[in-house]
Amino acid sequence: MKRGKFITVEGGEGAGKSTMMVRLEEWLKSAGHRVVCTREPGGTVLAEKLRDILLDNNNLALSGQAELLLMFAARAQHLEELIRPALARGDWVLCDRFTDATWAYQGGGRRLPDGDIATLETLVHDDLQPDLTLLLDLPVEQGLQRASARSAADRFEQESRRFFERVREAYLDRARLAPERFAVIDASRNAENVWSQIESVLRERLA
Repeated sequence: MKRGKFITVEGGEGAGKSTMMVRLEEWLKSAGHRVVCTREPGGTVLAEKLRDILLDNNNLALSGQAELLLMFAARAQHLEELIRPALARGDWVLCDRFTDATWAYQGGGRRLPDGDIATLETLVHDDLQPDLTLLLDLPVEQGLQRASARSAADRFEQESRRFFERVREAYLDRARLAPERFAVIDASRNAENVWSQIESVLRERLA
């Protein structure tokens, strides 16, 4: 059976990932694909419990290294239980964040060593990479304003503006290193414009 496609949506706070995930799922299904829609950290019962730990404001003392290991523990379960089986049966997997988020948040934001992240990436998913990564990019200040109007801040959203500047820089560095996989979307625009950019990428890259 032909392997399904793996599409990830990345971006900082307030980038509009959730809104675009819904549009993406609808678009892919209308094109005749079976779609599994998921998120990271999360996607399985165990991984969702780890997500709760990672986002909980009561865990502000969580170290950067512990955070990194929990992210990859959740990812290992997610891959084993949901992502790999779905791809193997020919489904298309649409995921809200994946390992690029770890490079951005734990690598760029927390300044954890690249070597540690690379080692864990190899251990957990080796050569499995998304077929397409949509990076919803916008200025940090605009994103934080959107996020603050949306809901109460979680453990990550309480970080400094400089933290999120580093996250954005790390994301853009990732995109520059893998232009064949990434498509950078201007997420500072309104929702219809952002979707128009995404749809254009889908038609060009997935034809």
